[in-house]
Amino acid sequence: MEQGLKDDAILGSPLLDRAVNELASLPGLGRRTALRLALWMLRRPEGVAVALGQSLIDLRKGVRYCRTCRNVAESDQCAICADSRRDHSTVCVVESVGDVMAMERTGVYRGVYHVLGGVISAMDGVGPGDLEVDALVDRVARGGIDEVILALSATMDGETTSYYVYRRLRDSGVKISQLARGMAVGSDLALVDEVTLGRSLQSRIIYNV
Repeated sequence: MEQGLKDDAILGSPLLDRAVNELASLPGLGRRTALRLALWMLRRPEGVAVALGQSLIDLRKGVRYCRTCRNVAESDQCAICADSRRDHSTVCVVESVGDVMAMERTGVYRGVYHVLGGVISAMDGVGPGDLEVDALVDRVARGGIDEVILALSATMDGETTSYYVYRRLRDSGVKISQLARGMAVGSDLALVDEVTLGRSLQSRIIYNV
């Protein structure tokens, strides 16, 4: 069925087929959904497609990663790290930029972050060297940090990563805590509601194995 769809698209228009191929390469989009999006775009005024395309070009060229925490930024530092009103002595370790956004929506946390860029996963071929763990260790070693909060998803991979980070930091002298288990085991941090996440943050406990 998918092959037939591809052949029809080629016979109809090479330009349409190219657009469908590019859209279908996005995570979670199959060729049928990609075709629907491309056809929808064709029915809209030209300015809609131009604005969308330009926004993606601007995103790719203008957005970078914060040199301190690896959050998204439009300069060397993200808005959170550059904010002197935040508590820079408390660092919350998260998996992704999406998790930073989830934590910020709680309105509870006033420290700063460190984005690992993933979790250790043997199945996906992701090891400790693929994450921003060394950058976190160096950051702690420079001083000025009193507490590191491990706020990774309550999954097997998340727990494995938390333990690895704990081992790397346990002799640093900083307090290492983790979110209280108001979060169900197996839950993804970015999908937890703000109230539960906020309570887990406020009731965090010392990391202990």
